[in-house]
Parts: sequence; C-alpha cells; structure tokens
Amino acid sequence: MNLKIMLATALLPIAGIGAVPAAAKVIDQGDAGFTVAHTAQVAATPEDVWKMLKMPQKWWSKEHSWSGDAANFWLDSQAGGCFCEKLPDTGKGLGSVQHARILFARPNEILRLSGAFGPLQGEALNATLTIQIKETPTGAAIRFDYVVGGYMRFKVPEIAPAVDGVIGEQLVGLAKALGGSLPPTRDEKAAAEAAGEKPAPAAKKLVPAAKGNEAPAEKESGLDDAVADLLADPPKADAEEPKDEDAPE
Repeated sequence: MNLKIMLATALLPIAGIGAVPAAAKVIDQGDAGFTVAHTAQVAATPEDVWKMLKMPQKWWSKEHSWSGDAANFWLDSQAGGCFCEKLPDTGKGLGSVQHARILFARPNEILRLSGAFGPLQGEALNATLTIQIKETPTGAAIRFDYVVGGYMRFKVPEIAPAVDGVIGEQLVGLAKALGGSLPPTRDEKAAAEAAGEKPAPAAKKLVPAAKGNEAPAEKESGLDDAVADLLADPPKADAEEPKDEDAPE
C-alpha cells in the first residue's frame, strides 16, 4: 500500500477532534525523528488515572485500531507486558497486534511504553511513549511525551504533526473517560505567561510554585525524577552547558 494512503487510513485525520488537551505541540524535530507532548488536567485522583490507563479499551480511540473495535485492546501494566489488540477471526483464524510493550511502570506516577503506532510500525523506528501523572489540588495532571527516532520513509515535517494529533486524541479520550479535562487555573495561566516573558536557560526550566508563596523550583533535565512540572516542556538532554568565560582556553 502507498505510504500516503497508509497515513491517511491507518493514522487517520485529526481535524474532527472535538476537544484538545491543555497544551499540545511538536516540541522538537530533526532529520532523525521528532518529539510531541500533550498535557491535560482532570478532576480524578492519580490512583483513578492509573486504573483507567490500564483499561485502554475505555479510552484509546477505536479509529486508531486495526480491528475497528476498542473492546479488542488490552494492557498488561507490568514491565515486559503488552499493549495489544485482538484481531477477530474473519475466516483465516484469530490474529493479534502488539502496539507497544511496557518498559517502566510506577503505579500512579509513570507508565512508559515502547512502540511505533499505526503505520509507523512498518518502519525502522524506535518510539517511546512516556505517560506521567502528578497530583494537583483539583485532581491530577497528565502528560504524554512521544519520542520517535530512526529510519522511516515518511518525511518528518509531514508525519510529525499527524502523529501529534493522534497522540493528543488519545489523551483527550483518557481525560473524557475520567470525566473531562479541566481548564487551566488562573495561577497556571499566570505562570505560563511569566515563563513566556522570561524563558529559562536551555539546560533547565523553572517550575511554577504549586501552592502558597513558595519560590519556583528548578527542574533538571530528564523525566523520571519527581515529575515536578508536567505543564512545562522537558529541556533537551543535549543542551549545551553554559560556558565559563573565565575558564582558560
């Protein structure tokens, strides 16, 4: 099948999505791959978010399945477990699809999966979806980061926005299954505006204070430590270190 036809049918259009996460974008791309990130907030506990994550049949879109029925999804949330889909018997026997496998599972905090979704599965790619959960005063914040790299026959500027839309649609589905996304609070809007006016250094970002008058904490690069701020982009791991002008050449 032509790759453009595969993209249109297996990845599917994104224009009809009726709701969007609080923040969503392609945050990085190059010749070798790209990264997309989506965030949302819900009025549900991290425990409830974790329980729902383990039931993709309730939130992953059937439009992005191979069988056309979300009831065929299942997920084993232990390391090495499968995010898989049953393919019904159409006269040639039962089939199955591994969408991803579990790399890391810390209940109520982080679920990391390795898998190239949709037509990306047929390419020579490594793709990692990291789902982070953080408790908030009103429930929980959720972040999806999908990092794709390797060789593929798609053009990155064309495929990255399409994948961005598909990943965002799944977070919308998860939020809806948990009661719907919450709008950003006044404090969060103010923090976002302040961050835009005074960008943090490339190697670090400032995290808005969670409550009271606490000073913002610095977030180091990496996604596994404390998940301090799900609403700020993670810094690039290869960011150049500041140069000490007084150091000898």
